[in-house]
Amino acid sequence: MEDFQICDRDLDDALTEKYLQVESIAVDTETMGLNYIRDRLCLVQLFSPGLLTVIRIGKGQTTAPNLQRVMEATAVTKVFHFARFDVAQLRHRLGIETNPIFCTKIASKLIRTYSSSHGLKTLVQQLEGVELDKSAQCSDWGDAENLSDEQLRYAANDVRYLISMRQKLITKLQREDRWELAQNCFKVLPTLVALDLLQYEDIFSHH
Repeated sequence: MEDFQICDRDLDDALTEKYLQVESIAVDTETMGLNYIRDRLCLVQLFSPGLLTVIRIGKGQTTAPNLQRVMEATAVTKVFHFARFDVAQLRHRLGIETNPIFCTKIASKLIRTYSSSHGLKTLVQQLEGVELDKSAQCSDWGDAENLSDEQLRYAANDVRYLISMRQKLITKLQREDRWELAQNCFKVLPTLVALDLLQYEDIFSHH
């Protein structure tokens, strides 16, 4: 398996200090499913150039103090693809209030209006020229100590290209005068996450 570090339950102190020194961190999570309440958090992946870490989250674990320091550090932008889900998992399972946030999926929907495809695989292929292997997407992440190399590669690749894509998307958003709108969307995400966790459905709808 390629060069990245695996941590159990939390970042170690040395990695924490390194991540606190960078401008942005790509973040992803792997869970047992897509239901915030039912399906537990299994992995958290972090990437910044020169740093790639997979954190195995224990069953029933409710805190990760070093990870929380990093995710709540206001000088470090956390870059996600579909931040709404990952931020909700981090808040619900570990009590982490992630801030500030950049979401490549929101950015893509704001600027790539010529396409209806905003999944990570499509975005990486079009912006980075790389075809991701998503064959491990629907797999059991619950046995975090015995993950296959295929699963670990999948988890690593989900964060590897986010920072590069972020800059390319910002350039496009600025070109089309939509960068301020995107930033406002990212600021709303914690409120949407709070509504999601309380199981409200589309309170902005007329009906």
